[in-house]
Amino acid sequence: MKENELLNLTLQQIGERLAELRKEAGYTSYESFVYDHELPRMQYWRIEKGKVNRTVKSLLKILVIHKISITDFFHLKFSMP
Repeated sequence: MKENELLNLTLQQIGERLAELRKEAGYTSYESFVYDHELPRMQYWRIEKGKVNRTVKSLLKILVIHKISITDFFHLKFSMP
């Protein structure tokens, strides 16, 4: 697998995991989640859709909201092809 394809796959997996966490927290839409937690709406949407490579700082802020460590976040769902 090419490096760019691997990056895109990883970004997609991160977005899918964040969407799972949001839904587990009781939010059916990302809009209500970002509103309640004062996050930039379009930035969060792009992260969930795997369309943007955001900073680790942005990811950590979201993980703090979900009360999950970065270790647990990556350990639970990710596998390399």
